[in-house]
Amino acid sequence: MAIPDTSSIMLPLLELAADNHTHRVRDAVDLLADRLRLTDEERRARSSDGQSPRFYHRVSLAREYLKKAGLLETPGRGQFRITERGRRVLESRPDRVDLKFLRQLEGSPGADAGEGQPSPPDEEPSETAVTPEEALQNAFETLRHSLAGELLDQVKQSSPAFFEELVVDVLVRMGYGGSRKDAGEAIGQAGDEGIDGIIKEDRLGLDIIYLQAKRWASTVGRPEVQRFVGALQGKRARKGVFITTSTFSREAVQYADSIDIKVILIDGKQLAELMIEHGVGVRTDTTYELKRIDADYFPE
Repeated sequence: MAIPDTSSIMLPLLELAADNHTHRVRDAVDLLADRLRLTDEERRARSSDGQSPRFYHRVSLAREYLKKAGLLETPGRGQFRITERGRRVLESRPDRVDLKFLRQLEGSPGADAGEGQPSPPDEEPSETAVTPEEALQNAFETLRHSLAGELLDQVKQSSPAFFEELVVDVLVRMGYGGSRKDAGEAIGQAGDEGIDGIIKEDRLGLDIIYLQAKRWASTVGRPEVQRFVGALQGKRARKGVFITTSTFSREAVQYADSIDIKVILIDGKQLAELMIEHGVGVRTDTTYELKRIDADYFPE
């Protein structure tokens, strides 16, 4: 299943607090993840800023919305507890608690000023409406996915020589290879034994990583990866990176995972994401900052 949106978390979170105890957000994240049967991958998925797990972020948002509506209170930093109003809401046995439901509560944010009445029907969000934060995140991810596709198309149209240079640019931006000049000189010096280049693992050159960079359209299979591994063994190398603009077959991935030599496989989709993340072939167009209250600034 997909990671539940913030609105879908609100009722389970309120029900978790029904025992009248004070709960910690980080504990609630684990309990709700178990209740909603999230997979390990879904639990680890990061927010668009990459700084926090996405599910943790959404649980925190759900707590904030319930707090603003008066259904939860925060007795301490990173904590929450149900209020009398929250207990009354649960006693009414709602099928769902979401933004629309909170707007309909008397005095909740979104009610008409001074009257405590719900917003007009044409201004109310639908029952499945996402929060403003999720709308921004969804828009960001849509634009990023589109950019990654356009970027990969552009890379596929480049020459093999340019692609090899691009690969080094990405690795240098990631912290490998020392200076760009040192890394650039390594290209083409490893011979034609299935290796396209070499790069330092760190700025001191304590270890060397061998590169294979293939601007392919078809899937890279196990035989190609085996040839690369054979070339590494010929160099007595223990580390290699195989990068392609296409994809790797399942057999190729399984083979790379089963051998003693450390071989990292990076397909076209991953390469485009790394280029975006490290600013290779892209530039910042517009920046939006989403600010929040700094709870550490204010006394408890």
